[in-house]
Amino acid sequence: MVNFDLSDTQQGVRTAVQSFASTHLRNARSIYETAGSQPHAEWSSRFRSTRPIYRAAVEAGLIKAQIPQPLGGNGGPLLDAALVVEEMYSVETSASLTILGTGLGLTPLFMAGSPELQEKFLKPFLSGEGEPLASLVFSEPAGSANYAEEGGEGFGTVAVEDGEDYVISGEKIWATNSGGWDDRGADLQTLCCRIPSPGLSIREQVAIIVVTRADIASNSTEAFRVLSHPQTVGHTAVNGPHIRYTNLRVPRSNLLAPPGKGADVIDLTFTASAMLVGAMGVGIMRQVFDTTLAWAKEEKRGSHEIMMKKQSVADLLIKIKIRCEATRALVWKAACAFDKAPGSPVAAELCYEAKIFGSESAVDSVMDGINLVGVSAYSRTYPLGDLLQDAIVLPIFDGGNVGVRRRQIEKIFAMHGYDAWEATFGRAAKLVNGHSTANTTNGTSTKC
Repeated sequence: MVNFDLSDTQQGVRTAVQSFASTHLRNARSIYETAGSQPHAEWSSRFRSTRPIYRAAVEAGLIKAQIPQPLGGNGGPLLDAALVVEEMYSVETSASLTILGTGLGLTPLFMAGSPELQEKFLKPFLSGEGEPLASLVFSEPAGSANYAEEGGEGFGTVAVEDGEDYVISGEKIWATNSGGWDDRGADLQTLCCRIPSPGLSIREQVAIIVVTRADIASNSTEAFRVLSHPQTVGHTAVNGPHIRYTNLRVPRSNLLAPPGKGADVIDLTFTASAMLVGAMGVGIMRQVFDTTLAWAKEEKRGSHEIMMKKQSVADLLIKIKIRCEATRALVWKAACAFDKAPGSPVAAELCYEAKIFGSESAVDSVMDGINLVGVSAYSRTYPLGDLLQDAIVLPIFDGGNVGVRRRQIEKIFAMHGYDAWEATFGRAAKLVNGHSTANTTNGTSTKC
């Protein structure tokens, strides 16, 4: 049978994150909104006001928990990461995304870094001290959905070899944490770029280079600049600025994924993160359900009975709860599949589906919550309007559902020999002389 029970360790992960969220994230929105409303306050002041929360996350081990155990961290399987994301997003979004963005920024280092590079660059993130930020620097102002498309232009950010250095020029945008706390760069950037190479296709020219604050500091001020902090609809305290590299020199030894491997690392990184966006959707749906259920059990709105007893209200609550449960099940299944076979089409399909279903269900659920509460949702004393702003971002970031994620699933469907139900039952059993050759578990329990 399939066992959905969490282990004692996983329950411990949930408990620890719940404690952190209750202590440090519960009032985070009031902190960064107050900072952003001060006279002459810059947009980035919201982000900077969350620095003490981030420091607390470092001290609580939430950065180290995103680093795999073999590399010195406390991170477990991807399902554990899904639990962390859900618990954080069930309380707050923006400050949570900053913490989780560092994990995303470090992921290419986990996947492609040599032991020497991992030991060198992970030290600040394993120390449990300070506020070290990491950033996966991918998106560009002109769009990046087709960054590896043959016949396309590819990344506009280019690295050229010059002696013992790479010289980097180009512009990036939306990369969480990329500007750092002071607009002089994150402690570590995993920069997705193109190294022009004759004879190689656009995809084969893609590379990933590590850029540190020390690298930026060793260049002129103009070599790295934050051009602006775009105001965003949701996640309003997140740092994802428009940045420009102008002949920024970094050592050639900082090459993390060379041409020919860079695109594969990027794709694998964003496959794992897709599932985690689904977990974000679960967290937001939990906030919606908890808020609206409490409202329905307390409010009468002039009736002789509480709103919970109105069929129209109960029906909306049921829809929200079902979406939440269904998304979580898909997220957990995707996480288990990725842990078993990270590069497999089955794992990829489930991760992409979790992202699409979870993000779009979150938007639908917030709208149902608003309609359930009615005109009272117009007041900011209820969190539903703010949650709608955050939820509306999920379908379009981390690979837009329309332009990226659905197209990825479409390619999987089109693969020769695609088995539509392998993700459910495993490889299709082949019949030999009328007997199935499929492996069986002889009645033993199978987790995930």
